[in-house]
Amino acid sequence: MTFNELGFEPRLVARLAEIGMHAPTPIQTKAIPHALAGRDVLGIAQTGTGKTAAFGLPLIVALAGETTRPLPRTARGLVLAPTRELATQIVATFESLRGAGRGLRVDLVVGGRPINAQIGRLSRGTDILVATPGRLIDLLDRRAVDLSGTRFLVLDEADQMLDIGFIHALRRIAPLLPRARQTMMFSATMPRQMDELSR
Repeated sequence: MTFNELGFEPRLVARLAEIGMHAPTPIQTKAIPHALAGRDVLGIAQTGTGKTAAFGLPLIVALAGETTRPLPRTARGLVLAPTRELATQIVATFESLRGAGRGLRVDLVVGGRPINAQIGRLSRGTDILVATPGRLIDLLDRRAVDLSGTRFLVLDEADQMLDIGFIHALRRIAPLLPRARQTMMFSATMPRQMDELSR
């Protein structure tokens, strides 16, 4: 299987080759066709197997194909990660693919960084918001971001979110998004609580 066979346009395939991605990993081969078709996805794979690209590439394709720009304080796609370190890594992956994303705006909001600067960036609106749940709730409480038009939701390392008690935060965040959205969850393990989280 190649990235061409997954249906990506030559420009994106060339960009992937430039950053050393010449063939999709197993999780990418299995998840990407469903994600590109707009289906919800639950992917189980160990850390380091390419899960970020498995959701990141379809998200870039979906958003880059639109002509509309995000409204102020909105995010067209939301990626939630359990830690600041993982959220930063996700943004770095999106940045490496920026040439294929036709200028998509990606913003990071995590704890431990000045919240006023994050509020200022979000005031312009963003295509993809990568966030930790706690800081996102802080921003929602301040009305600095509106998720009512967010059509893509990704939960990365969902099992870690369960381990550190973020399911309560997710129960607050999920109802603020439209019911008609694409949801993708990626996890290294499949704990019993994952069923509740997926619902």
